[in-house]
Amino acid sequence: QVQLVESGGGLVQPGGSLTLSCAVSGIDFSSAGMGWYRLAPGKQREDVARITSFGVPVYAYPATGRFVISRDNTKNTVALQMNNLKPEDTAVYYCNTFPSRDSWGQGTQVTVSP
Repeated sequence: QVQLVESGGGLVQPGGSLTLSCAVSGIDFSSAGMGWYRLAPGKQREDVARITSFGVPVYAYPATGRFVISRDNTKNTVALQMNNLKPEDTAVYYCNTFPSRDSWGQGTQVTVSP
């Protein structure tokens, strides 16, 4: 069973940056597409970015031009560098495989506020 541990969230001012990290175990990581997702209050979970097993990134509209997804197959980690953060980026961020599996980690809270 996949295990996912997200970290790196916090409180940041608009325009600031954060880098999230996710440690993955229990799967053949190097063969798995991975994604970052977020859940904001009152909204459904949405895709943020994903990266193929070959390292090709794909971004959802809110992340395009501001976020960078990367992976390290030697450490079984996937990262999300977030720049120029906006209040609407406030959410709990999760990583999972892409397509996602039923098992989710605890997520990491990102709050963007003056």
